[in-house]
Amino acid sequence: MWMMSGPAQAATMRLVAFGDSLTAGYGLPPEQGFTTVLEKALRAKGYDVRVINAGVSGDTTSGGRARLNWTLGGEKPDAMILELGANDMLRGLDPALARSNLDIILKTVTARKIPVLLAGMYASATYGRAYVERFNAIYPELAQAYGAPLYPFFLEGVATDAAFNQGDGVHPNAAGVQRIVEGILPYVTRLLDEARGG
Repeated sequence: MWMMSGPAQAATMRLVAFGDSLTAGYGLPPEQGFTTVLEKALRAKGYDVRVINAGVSGDTTSGGRARLNWTLGGEKPDAMILELGANDMLRGLDPALARSNLDIILKTVTARKIPVLLAGMYASATYGRAYVERFNAIYPELAQAYGAPLYPFFLEGVATDAAFNQGDGVHPNAAGVQRIVEGILPYVTRLLDEARGG
């Protein structure tokens, strides 16, 4: 007699981390990168999830916008972390461009009914007050517009602290990644709970 192997066993969730070098794990071995450490932390909390590294080092919001449909072209992910904008800021690009690109990315993702967590970025004070205010306003305003949860600053507790950064002073080291994951983890678990209808 044929029997089912178990009661409606849920498939492993797919969480796409869509970003730049901070997501990609620049300068670190794979096991110390953001997506690997995040997946391990989520599994330790009982989440059956695979965190897909869709980070591209050097990517701007324009680059992210250009590759979004390709990234989403396969199996639909259950949720997404959107972490882009740092390279726009580092290159001094017009905040209006970053805002427009992130707006289009969020519009595309939400239209596909993919829950998304927006990871914010803060501009360096060296760009001047007007630039900082325009750039920093992008993330909370878009999060509100799309009803998306916002993690205000992806590098919270890590930026400018040499103990948590590689020699370039920009990219987190292994300890920095651990601190980032600790900070963002509650936001990601809520995102996954929403994605699975919890």
